[in-house]
Parts: sequence; C-alpha cells; structure tokens
Amino acid sequence: AAATAAGPTPATPTAAAPATAPAAPSGTFDGSVVQTSYGPVQVSVTIANGTITEVTALQLTNDGGRSVMISKQAAPILRGEVLTAQSSQVQNVSGATYTTNGYLTSLQAALDAAKF
Repeated sequence: AAATAAGPTPATPTAAAPATAPAAPSGTFDGSVVQTSYGPVQVSVTIANGTITEVTALQLTNDGGRSVMISKQAAPILRGEVLTAQSSQVQNVSGATYTTNGYLTSLQAALDAAKF
C-alpha cells in the first residue's frame, strides 16, 4: 500500500481563475466622428461576447469624387482587416491614408466605449 503524507493534501487550484471575471463586451458601439482633410469619418462596431463581428462605416470621406471613390474601395479592406485582427491595429490601406486614419481612430473610440 502506498503511504500517505502526514501534511495537508493540496487543494484543487481555484485561484487560477479570477473571482469575478468581467463580462465580455457585447453590443453595437459608435465611434467618434473624425474630421479629415477630405471630410468626416465615423464607424460603428458590433461585438458579440468579446468578438468583433461587424464594422460598419457610418460616414466616409466625401470631399470630391476621388475621395468618395477611395473611401469606397478602402472601407471593405479595412473592415476585413479589423475582423481578422480583432483590433484597430491593422495596416494602412495604400492610397487611402486619410480614410484609414479616420476609420481606425473612430474604431478605437468605439472599442474604448465598449471597454474592448
């Protein structure tokens, strides 16, 4: 028969999990309106149980046809990058620097509002 130790038996570790884990953010959060040289940019982010599930451009640069064209090309690229990265830390879209900066700044404000 195996001998048992005379000391206290180790308890199952329960300290690994925090006593009260913060709830994962859920909901739709609007970012701030960011003024760029080519017009305002604003995005909204939808989060479900701590996962970014959607990013919607509420406003994109609108100063001139070229600016509108660039924003319409950049927005789906940025959306895809954000959904993949699950953060606002994504690459700049080449040729759409103002749109990218406004988009990501507004997105970060929405994520901050969500405590994401």
